[in-house]
Amino acid sequence: MSGQVEHIPVVEEAARLETRRRDLERVTVRAHPTSDQVTLSKALVRERVEVERVPIGREVAAMPDIREEGDTIVVPVVEERLVVEKRLFLVEELRLVRRRETEEVAVPVTLRRTEITIERAPLTPEED
Repeated sequence: MSGQVEHIPVVEEAARLETRRRDLERVTVRAHPTSDQVTLSKALVRERVEVERVPIGREVAAMPDIREEGDTIVVPVVEERLVVEKRLFLVEELRLVRRRETEEVAVPVTLRRTEITIERAPLTPEED
C-alpha cells in the first residue's frame, strides 16, 4: 500500500428506551338519578287557653295580685263601689287554664340521589 490511506468504517450501536401510552381497557361510567318518596313526621304542640269566670263577691282591702296555681293563671277583677266610703270588692276571678294538645304532622318529601355503575372491558388487539 503505497501512500494510500485506507478508511475502515466503525459501526456503533445505540440503544434507546422510550415509552408510549397504550389503552388497555375501556371504562364506562353511568349515572342513574333516582328519587325515593319518604314521609317525614313531627309532633307539633299547640297551647290554647280556656277562660272560666268564678264569681267571688267579697270586699278586699287592696288590689289582689295576679297569681299562678299550677297550669292556671288567676286574674282578679275588681270594681269600686260607692258606699259611705270607697271600698274594693273582688267581683270575680278569671281563671285561665292552659291545655296542651299534641298533633302528629306527616309531610311527604322526595329525596333524590344518584347511583353510579362502572363497567370495565379489556380492549381487543384490533382496538389497541
